[in-house]
Amino acid sequence: MIYDITPITFNQLDLLSAGHPQGGLQQTGHMAHLAAPDVEATDLIGVTRNGVLTAGCLVAWTRGRFGLEGSIWLGPLCTLDDPKLLENMTRGIRLAARRRHAVSVTCWPNIEYQRHDAVGNPIGVPDTMILDAYRSCGWRHRGFDTGYGKVVNRWNWVRTFDGIKDEKTLLSSYKPRTRWSVNRARTSGVRVRELGADELGTFVDIERRTAGRRGFTARDEDYYRRFKETFGSRAHFMLAEIHANELLTGLTAEHDRLADQLDSLKTRYEAHATTRLKRQIDDTARSLTALERRLDEARALTTHGSVIPAACALFVEHRRETVYLTAGALPEYRAYQAPALLVHEGMLRLCVNSTQPRRFNMYGITGVFNDPDDEGRGVLEFKQGFNGHAEELVGACTLPTSTIRYKLVEAVHAIKPLKKAGQTEDGR
Repeated sequence: MIYDITPITFNQLDLLSAGHPQGGLQQTGHMAHLAAPDVEATDLIGVTRNGVLTAGCLVAWTRGRFGLEGSIWLGPLCTLDDPKLLENMTRGIRLAARRRHAVSVTCWPNIEYQRHDAVGNPIGVPDTMILDAYRSCGWRHRGFDTGYGKVVNRWNWVRTFDGIKDEKTLLSSYKPRTRWSVNRARTSGVRVRELGADELGTFVDIERRTAGRRGFTARDEDYYRRFKETFGSRAHFMLAEIHANELLTGLTAEHDRLADQLDSLKTRYEAHATTRLKRQIDDTARSLTALERRLDEARALTTHGSVIPAACALFVEHRRETVYLTAGALPEYRAYQAPALLVHEGMLRLCVNSTQPRRFNMYGITGVFNDPDDEGRGVLEFKQGFNGHAEELVGACTLPTSTIRYKLVEAVHAIKPLKKAGQTEDGR
């Protein structure tokens, strides 16, 4: 076998990512273009085997305290069945780092270390050969952790669609509560549509308000405009809106129908009283009371407008998967279940009805399944409702490329917790 390390183009990385078992949107030329304004530089590195491009990655360089540091998000794209392939991929990364006078490179391989079922029980055994392969090439594993990742999530929620052929079978595969939420959204006037490039301000506003409530940093409108320009038709900015006037009209018609039905039942009961008719009168009266409450809510809702934005989501298509990348929802409209309908429509339109069957990657969970007070409990339960499994990735691996400066970085990281502990003691 002849291995060569070579720079590659955006298109070459895209083609490699599209057909690679570890491929994903983070390792594409599109992502390199999107990241360019936020990083110092990027490199696209490939490895050919007998003249065929077989491995590759995008390295993004950012400036740290002691020099440049490289990041390979959900990469490199490098199968482990050929040890020489990872060895040469690592050599190419090290050479690029030395040209940049970089301190280190950290990668997050897009390889499943352990699969877990819907409640967190391990399926099979962990793939420890991943760590062996990376360590043998000089990479240092940074450990197994839980929680949301600061750069890349180590725990993701994934849904596949074996045996799912249409919307009916998709809905029936959900947990009862989630199926109810989807149906509730539809009967509550919620409709989902894709936003045009000139409407991204609505998306950004909902995400910004969600970020303020949940404590994460939201991207600005310029970033999402660049995202849409970069990924084009692969990026779907979806909006769930409540059609308040439509809802009020429908509920009014249903109220009138039930009121007429109740009058008819009472008339029949007066003519000939039976237990069955009495039960029907009571059931209809209860339904009418509940409907009157919904009518009052709908009337109040119309004061906010005839069509009201309630939730948003960004779905991104890759040949291997559709990614549920980010989302937001307004808490004042929680009862309308808009987020559930958004995810359902994303799965249906971009996976089940797609001409290219792919999995649906709902991205981050914390990896904590048995703590009701965990910060990600609500997110986990929401994603569990659609069924699927948890995918535990191997996590971060770092390749030191400047020994002295890397030791300084390690020393600083070791001091920070001690300093923080000292500050806590002083303030107590």
